[in-house]
Amino acid sequence: MEQTMKAVVLSAFDAPMTVTELSRPHAGAGQVLVRVMASGVNPLDLKVAAGKADHAKVSLPAILGIDMAGVVEAVGEGVQGFAPGDEVWGMTGGVGGVQGSLAEYAAVDALLLAHKPASIGMREAAALPLVFITAWEGLVDRARLAAGMKVLVHGGAGGVGHVAVQIARAAGAEVYATGSAQQRATIEGFGAVFIDYQASSVEDYVKRYTDGEGFDIVYDTVGGATLDASFLAARRYHGHVVSCLGWGTHALAPLSFRAATYSGVFTLLPLLSGKGRANHGHIMAQAARLVDEGNIKVLLDERHYALSEANQAHAAMQDRSARGKIVVDVA
Repeated sequence: MEQTMKAVVLSAFDAPMTVTELSRPHAGAGQVLVRVMASGVNPLDLKVAAGKADHAKVSLPAILGIDMAGVVEAVGEGVQGFAPGDEVWGMTGGVGGVQGSLAEYAAVDALLLAHKPASIGMREAAALPLVFITAWEGLVDRARLAAGMKVLVHGGAGGVGHVAVQIARAAGAEVYATGSAQQRATIEGFGAVFIDYQASSVEDYVKRYTDGEGFDIVYDTVGGATLDASFLAARRYHGHVVSCLGWGTHALAPLSFRAATYSGVFTLLPLLSGKGRANHGHIMAQAARLVDEGNIKVLLDERHYALSEANQAHAAMQDRSARGKIVVDVA
C-alpha cells in the first residue's frame, strides 16, 4: 500500500492554500527523507503565494516553506553523516521546483542539511535557517568579518538583522544597529549600540561612532534608500557594504568616492541553481555551534499554528502582528 502524507498545497497564486493528501516522497541518491516537525514562515513565502516573486521560480501546484526542522526517517544512496533518528535543520525547499516544508515529509538534498542544535527545540530551529544563512553569507563569506571590526547593521531588530548583530558580536566585532525608537530595547538586548535612523543622519552617526571614517562593514537588510545611506557609511578604502535587498537602481558614486566595495547576497541561489548547496550545509553546522554556545537566539512569535492553519500563519505575518519569526508546527 502506498504511503501518503498531508501537505499544504498552493494551487493558484493569490488564493488560499489547501491541505492535500499526497504520496510520501522517497529518499533518492544523495537525499535524506525527513519527517518535518516545524516549518518557518518567511516574507518570501507571502510574496511567492501572491505571485509576486518571479525570482523564486515557483511553478504551480507547489508546496511552500523554505525553512525546516525535523527528524531523519531514511537516507538515500551515497549519503554519509546522517542516520535515521537524527534531528536536522536547514533551508531546504519551497522555491525553484523543490518541495517545501509545509508537509509531513520532505526528500531533501543532504548537502543542505546539518544536525540541529541540541540546546533548542524544533520551533526555534525552524525559525533560523534562511535568516542565519543570509546574515552569514553577507558578513563572513562576502565581507570577511573579523574581530575588532566596526559593523553597522541596518534593520537590527528584523529577521536577518537581529541574527547579523549576534553573528558579528560572536566574532568579536564592535556592533551598531539602526532601528526605530520602539526597537531600541530589542537591539540593545542583542548587544549592539542602538542608532535611531529617524533621529540621526548618516553623517551624524558616522562622525559620532567612527570619527568620520566610516564602518568596516555595513549590512543593509532594508533596501531602497537605506542602501544608498549605506554607501555613505562605509569606511574609506577598506569599507564593505553588503545588501540582501539590493534590487533597485542605485548611484555608486558615493561608494566609489570612498574607495569602498559592495557585495550582493542572493540566498536562494543554491536552491535555484543546484550550485553551492554544500556551503549552506556548512553554514548551518556553524549556526548549530553558535546556538549551542549560547551566542545566537532567535526572536520567535509565541503563537502556534498547526499544518492545517498555514494560511492563518501567513495572514499573521501579512498583518504585521508577529513579534518575531512565525513557525508552523507540522508534527
